[in-house]
Amino acid sequence: MRFGIFGSAQARRGGPDVDSGAGFKDFVEYNIEAESLGFHSSFLVEHHFTGFGQVSATLNLLTWVGARTTTLRLGTAVITLPWHNPVLLAEQTATIDLMSGGRLDFGIGQGYRHNEFAGFGIPMDEADERFEESLAVLRKAWTSDTPWSHRGKYWRFDNVVVEPPTAQKPHPPLWMGGGRAASIKRVAEHGCNLLLDQFAPIEQIGERIGLFKAECEARGRRFDPMSVAVTRSINVVTTAAERAKALEARLAARRRVAQLAQTPDGQNPSSILSYADTLEASEAGALYGTPDEIAAKLETLRAVGAEYVLLNSTGGAATLRRFAAEVAPAFASTGR
Repeated sequence: MRFGIFGSAQARRGGPDVDSGAGFKDFVEYNIEAESLGFHSSFLVEHHFTGFGQVSATLNLLTWVGARTTTLRLGTAVITLPWHNPVLLAEQTATIDLMSGGRLDFGIGQGYRHNEFAGFGIPMDEADERFEESLAVLRKAWTSDTPWSHRGKYWRFDNVVVEPPTAQKPHPPLWMGGGRAASIKRVAEHGCNLLLDQFAPIEQIGERIGLFKAECEARGRRFDPMSVAVTRSINVVTTAAERAKALEARLAARRRVAQLAQTPDGQNPSSILSYADTLEASEAGALYGTPDEIAAKLETLRAVGAEYVLLNSTGGAATLRRFAAEVAPAFASTGR
């Protein structure tokens, strides 16, 4: 199996005695340590208007991580295309890819949080069309060596050529988030890799991997297990009290996100909002427990087809260290 990390960082508000950037600086150090422990990649979220300081300028922070590491793959999970000028985004991502020596994994999505679309003044019902147009522009921007023009519904560019070129050809690997059957089929149609969320129970993960494999093969594409990354929250806990506290914190965080994401009519179709709102469901989708218990869950994940797992450590670097020392070696036969 292969292991990466997934997550965010927080910038605290406060007065002159508060270092608002401390959380971001700690996150960079966390990534440096993850690389030294043998982790393959780091996927970083993009979110806005949360009130609790989640990462918003994802590519900026990822640039710092890239400058301080040498082998760690630099992933986005995900950049929401409907909010960004696609030509500017093509230039920014090409710069990161070039300066990191071809380490960018570009994860993209159409977004699912209502409060973010409302904050940007973009109707959520435009998300799919904006995503498709932006993706087409990005691909043209990365692969065209001569000036080109684009006149679409949402964007217009005249006689432009995007610089610099990307290090990876024809462009950095594209990853797309998906959960519902229609979205997974869409990932396969675009020839992208698949990112699966951290909340789904293991049985459902297996179903989604199976569907993606079938959709890839139906399009003549050889299925690579490493083209699917499964995100899991992880925390090494050794007592019942520690486990209960960790699960309650996880459930509270999920409820906080759901409040930001839900539409006023309560009809947001995102798969992330479809899971049961219980401690049992929270535990089913997480790797919480002793190293042996975590290893057993990973065996179950591997049995349903998951070979690439991104760990969101709620236990911080200490959990990553224990995982690297006590769990990962048993899964190293196929390489990390």
